[in-house]
Amino acid sequence: MPLTVTTESQKAPPLDEKNPVALNLVIRQDPFYITLDASALLAVSVLLVLGMHFIDRPVLEFLILLVPTTLLIHNDYLNFLKLGPGGTPPTPSGYARLTWYRLFTLRDPFRAPPRDPSQQPPTGILSDLPYRPGPRPIVAGLAPQRQLNQHGSQRASDRLQHALEALSARHPKKFVTATSCLEKHGFALFARHPVNVCGNGEVCHIHASDRSMHLNLHPDDIKEVLAKGWGQRHPMAWQGWWVTSPVPANFMMIYAPRDESDLKIVSGIVEAAIWYTIAEKAEVRFSSES
Repeated sequence: MPLTVTTESQKAPPLDEKNPVALNLVIRQDPFYITLDASALLAVSVLLVLGMHFIDRPVLEFLILLVPTTLLIHNDYLNFLKLGPGGTPPTPSGYARLTWYRLFTLRDPFRAPPRDPSQQPPTGILSDLPYRPGPRPIVAGLAPQRQLNQHGSQRASDRLQHALEALSARHPKKFVTATSCLEKHGFALFARHPVNVCGNGEVCHIHASDRSMHLNLHPDDIKEVLAKGWGQRHPMAWQGWWVTSPVPANFMMIYAPRDESDLKIVSGIVEAAIWYTIAEKAEVRFSSES
């Protein structure tokens, strides 16, 4: 008779076999489970009975708690590695650091941060965004933070990257593209003279694995994005008295664009990130050939 213990981790849905790019994605989170067949259940029962007679009670209680706890931590560490490369080194020390930050994660990633009247620019620029069709994707992790499903269109992601490269080429004194200094991997757009500094002026970066992105927005624009379902705040986007978060309070995940319609909306959100970073407007243009 099997006995199964499962955590709340989510399994990634089956990938679309018609999409060869999606088949290469390895982002997933596996649940923790322990299965005991008849022989294993008998062996555990015998060991418990013997332990009650030959092992001190505190030691026995410690061992009973130690085994499942060790297996749970090991499973959680493997899930951390399965999110792929990100800003945190895929090492036990990197995992331990993230485990510490979990104690301070946002309770509600769908509530906008308060406005600062002295902040520049004074207001956001997004208004009347359309609602994102369909349910929100499943999101997991801190650093990296990734979508587990709805990974989006590779063409849409490529077009967005090309448009940001073209923006940098048109305004070389304002923008430059390079590898993200926050993620340590992947494409990013930087502002040369940021008003609100994040990661050496990083405006946004795109995740090659799931095609989502991270960026900073004005609280007004964060409220609009959250209300219309286009993204969510990063779990560590908070300001504390005793512990300093490695990301700003305005740090957002924007879901991967699934098609041309999504791409148009996401490009507008990137323009809002540019506005927040340099307090100037800039247009993200798409070429017909891209």
